Amino acid sequence: MGEAIKPEVGATVHKDGVTFRVWAPFASSVAVTGSFNDWSPNADPLTSENDGYWATTVGHAQIGQEYNFIIRNGDRELQRNDPRALQLTASGDASLIIDPNFDWEDDNFTIAPVNEQIVYELHIGTFHRTDPATPGTFETAAAKLDYLADLGINVIELMPVSNTTIDRWWGYDPDHLYAIDAAYGGRQAFLEFVKAAHKRGIGVVIDVVYNHLSPYPGMDLWQFDGWSENDKGGIYFYNDWRGDTPWGPRLDYGRPEVRQYITDNVRMWLRDCHVDGLRVDAVIAIRNGVGRNEDPSTDLPDGWRVLQELNTTAFEVKSEAMMIGEDIASNAWVTKPVGEGGAGFMAQWETSFPSILRNALNPDHDSDRHLQPIQDVLSKNYNGDIFQRVIYSESHDAAANGHQRLNEEISPGAADNLFARRRSALAAALVLTAPGIPMFFQGQEFMETGWFNHWKSLDWEKTEKFQGILQLYKDLIALRRNHDQRTSGLMGRGFDTQHFDEQSKVLAFHRWDQGGPRDDVIIAINFSNQQQDNYEIKFPQKGLWKVRFNSDWQGYSADFGNTTTPDIAVENASGAVNLGPYSVIILSQD
Repeated sequence: MGEAIKPEVGATVHKDGVTFRVWAPFASSVAVTGSFNDWSPNADPLTSENDGYWATTVGHAQIGQEYNFIIRNGDRELQRNDPRALQLTASGDASLIIDPNFDWEDDNFTIAPVNEQIVYELHIGTFHRTDPATPGTFETAAAKLDYLADLGINVIELMPVSNTTIDRWWGYDPDHLYAIDAAYGGRQAFLEFVKAAHKRGIGVVIDVVYNHLSPYPGMDLWQFDGWSENDKGGIYFYNDWRGDTPWGPRLDYGRPEVRQYITDNVRMWLRDCHVDGLRVDAVIAIRNGVGRNEDPSTDLPDGWRVLQELNTTAFEVKSEAMMIGEDIASNAWVTKPVGEGGAGFMAQWETSFPSILRNALNPDHDSDRHLQPIQDVLSKNYNGDIFQRVIYSESHDAAANGHQRLNEEISPGAADNLFARRRSALAAALVLTAPGIPMFFQGQEFMETGWFNHWKSLDWEKTEKFQGILQLYKDLIALRRNHDQRTSGLMGRGFDTQHFDEQSKVLAFHRWDQGGPRDDVIIAINFSNQQQDNYEIKFPQKGLWKVRFNSDWQGYSADFGNTTTPDIAVENASGAVNLGPYSVIILSQD
């Protein structure tokens, strides 16, 4: 089969026409057919390069024209889309020759450092629509970029935008990794979206799926050149038990050509599309054949290798790239540097964070809430670095797959009632004050209800109905980003539990960077429905402490209690605070 690594695979536009190159090691012949040769199956044959690749240059082929490969394997003739196609037609029947040039103007954007990032996960198809009958597009999503900037978001994480057979789906079953889904507007519209986000100071991270491809019939990569073993997927896939996942066929990471298919895809997103980072889906299903942390017998060394190679490639292309792994198993080696034997990601989704929050916030009775798991997850880190994890209360997974949005789970059928508003606000405050990179899921800032699906658009009228809750998120984000230069500790690496009271359900913790006034921050949280007056907690140093945020303020909701805490003169390492039911206050010094 060969172990050839090639530049310029796919359709490469240059001054002499278009060069077509494809990897098809078991083909007996290959030709390119398209609108430039009236779809002739024989007019433009490719020449074998004797290493599994076939190539030819068609001088009269032009940008915008359609094409396919005709692959012959003995008596079989297969018509295939280009595995490297940058866009398919809306029907998916043909690949398109794409102009490699795009006017980026003066785009030299650099993503915010990890300790300053506020991430907002969104799904292009449902985030914002102008027509209820059609999915959202990059253009309709771009219309809300000013809203996100005003909210304080500086990183957008897009659910997958690669081509998928299933229209209006989540995107996690791609069939072409390089092609941007035409239903969302295609490649040109995506590049315009990235450029528009950068102009507003917002980085763009996208979800990519390398652990499996589409399980649906008709996928071009399945038995691409006619060869396979055990009735499996052929050259792009493992052809034994390793090829099976619950979601679709697993790519064969042992083949250099397949690893290059992945690493070149990383290069395309970061270099050609100016994307600022990638969130790699289900890393555990890449590094382990059955997705188990504790089962080394099913470890995939090839999977670990491709993770290292894709991260090495990412940082070669863009040294500041935000590379995030979703491992599920909380494996610290995922975020260890490649030089130390790790996979090399900068951070990983902390998938235990939302479940622990829900266990503490969902129960009706305060006696069923337990603070120890909260304290444990607050102090958790990977490899001694608190910013190696992305923390959240909602995501596309946490709000679906048998779950609903947090406010819906708190008060089923009444997801905008007082308890839902109080406790979901408490969750938001935890996400924005706890150690880690905070992330929110589309619509949670204005009390979107139900569970996430791929057909229901966000209800943007709720931004008016719950403008107080929206303001609460803005205020928390401003404190997290230290806009007033009084809470820099929220961007620091220091964390310590100051107070733990399981009986009263009160927890307080200390965040700091360098320490001292305008740096040290105290977060005090009441997890009970009982107001706590003159409640003593510890402070890290003497002096006057002021409340910078109080989730019980009636400006956030008219039926909140408006419990207030005056400035606290701390003399003996402790001071008294007032905490409303299910509320949080944030304090610092001038």
